[in-house]
Amino acid sequence: MPKGSPALPARLLLLAYDTGKDRVSGAPDLALAVRAGALAELAARGLVHEIDGVVTPVPDARADDPVLDQLLELITESRPRSWRRTITHKARVTRDTVRRRLVADGYLAAERHRVLGLFPGTRYTLRRAGYVEALRMQARTALTGPAAPEAVHPDQAALLVLAAAGHFRGLLSARERRRHADRLTALAAHAGPAVPEIRRALEAAVKSAEAARAADGGGG
Repeated sequence: MPKGSPALPARLLLLAYDTGKDRVSGAPDLALAVRAGALAELAARGLVHEIDGVVTPVPDARADDPVLDQLLELITESRPRSWRRTITHKARVTRDTVRRRLVADGYLAAERHRVLGLFPGTRYTLRRAGYVEALRMQARTALTGPAAPEAVHPDQAALLVLAAAGHFRGLLSARERRRHADRLTALAAHAGPAVPEIRRALEAAVKSAEAARAADGGGG
């Protein structure tokens, strides 16, 4: 059985699932969003700060969380980086660790299969689709509900803001992002320490990734 509500990066990964198709859909830059969520979680715990434009961990900081501690170690051992560069640097490492944790905690199931009938791979399917649907409803309520932005719980605000910045098309379209841009900005201001900066960095990283795919003929 699941051991409790997952942390922000794990909830972002789950929110990217299409429960009907039982797979991630409409979130090609999921790894960047999950890394941004992990950074937001570290900032909320006071374990990282921005100093002179550089993401800086508190000396000897520990989160007692395998995902966050792995990221703290990566930041500590890497050269100084901005929020954006920290989001993009080995982002898949954080995504993969989050995914394994969700398997261990009972939110995902890992199934071995062969890609194109030849190459071994792993398919991750939902074990708690109802939980994901509840996440989606909470995120949509934070976006369009009657509560003032400052009345939305910071966890809910951060989840929505980073999912929007990560261009989770299954949650809201580009048109909706534009329509609700002012509310998303207001929610970011109340979503926790550094969330506005992390949001801007994630938006820039996603925009760059989309441009690279378009240049390669892969679209956005």
